[in-house]
Order: sequence, then C-alpha cells, then structure tokens
Amino acid sequence: MPQPLPETLLAFTGAAVLIAMAPGPSTVVIMRASMLSGRRAGLAAVLGNETGVLAWGLAAAAGLTALLAASRLAYDGLRVAGAAVLVWFGVRALRQARRRIAVPLDTGADAPGTAPGAPRGGTRWGDYRNGLITNAANPKAGVFAVSFLPQFVPAGWSVPAALVLLSVLWALIDLAWYTVIVWLVASARRLLARPAVRRSLDRLSGVVLIGLGVRLAADTR
Repeated sequence: MPQPLPETLLAFTGAAVLIAMAPGPSTVVIMRASMLSGRRAGLAAVLGNETGVLAWGLAAAAGLTALLAASRLAYDGLRVAGAAVLVWFGVRALRQARRRIAVPLDTGADAPGTAPGAPRGGTRWGDYRNGLITNAANPKAGVFAVSFLPQFVPAGWSVPAALVLLSVLWALIDLAWYTVIVWLVASARRLLARPAVRRSLDRLSGVVLIGLGVRLAADTR
C-alpha cells in the first residue's frame, strides 16, 4: 500500500518555503521588474520564473535533469549560457543607470500620461520572458530538481507521478512567495521613482546581476 502523502507534503512544503526565500538571480530580476513597471510587470516576471520552475520539475520527472547532473559538458554549456544572460541583464541595468544621468528626467521624455521621471519598463511579455530565461538558464535549478524532489517521493508511489505533483507544489509555493515580494516592492514605487534612488537601484541591481553571472561562470561543481 502506498504511504499517505500528508506528512511528506508537509515536510516538502517547509523545505520549499525556505528555498524560495533564499535570494538569487530570479529574485533580482523580479524585484527589478516590479520597481520599473509595477505589480503587473513583477507578476509577469514571476509567472515566467514559475514556468521555468515547473519545466525543471517536469524534466526531473522525465529523467532529463539526471542527464544534466551526470554530463559535465551539458552542465557547463548551460552554466556558461546562464552566466552570459545574467551579465547581459546586469549590463543593461548599468546602462539604464547611465541614461538616467545623461538624460534629465524632467525634460518631457516620459510617455504621455506618466509623471516626470516615473520608471518605465518593457512589455509584460518581455518581463515574462526575462523571468523564464533567468530560471531556465540556471543549471543549478536542474541539478537541484533532480537531487531535491526525489527525496520526498513516498514509498510505494509512482515516481514520475509523485515528481509531477511535487513540481506543481514547488511552483505554487514559489509563486506565493514572489507575489508577496512583488506586492511589497511595487507598493514602494513612489519612493523608488525618485531619480537618485532609481539610479542607485539600477547600479545595485546591475552589479548584483553581473556578480551572480561571474559566480555562475566560475562554478565548477
């Protein structure tokens, strides 16, 4: 007889909450989208990130992430690509900070109907894509999925079915945590919209993203 799930799910939920709260590249990208364009942009980035989380979980269920964990070439290829993505995001943030200095924020360059100097971001699809790419290009997420999720598969249960269930729960927990982050950051947009604050935040997020990219590139497992 398969063992009941409640205790397993409770343990998994606690571990997944702690993991979701650990800051990483996705946190920076989601917070930046929320600061630039508000809650809808932040939530679009969150949905992109959770699509990546779910994809990694489903890949683990299919056994694909085991190949990533076992193959040094596959891991290194994705690691370098992920590092390049993070560095590019960081460079864009630093360039945005320079543009805020070079172009006065009260010259009327803002879009019609927006307050002078108000943060402007891209489309919701662009925010979603950034969240998805950030997560999908992180090989540690794949290795994590194949090493973390199977620990919580109850004895007697179908492993693929249990991994799919855990993957969905993992994505939902992540979604709940980041929704709170988006709400808090977007609530502070009025303060964050100040030109000096925006430049500082652009610089900070740029440096952090580049640092995370360099760290990922230097990772040797």
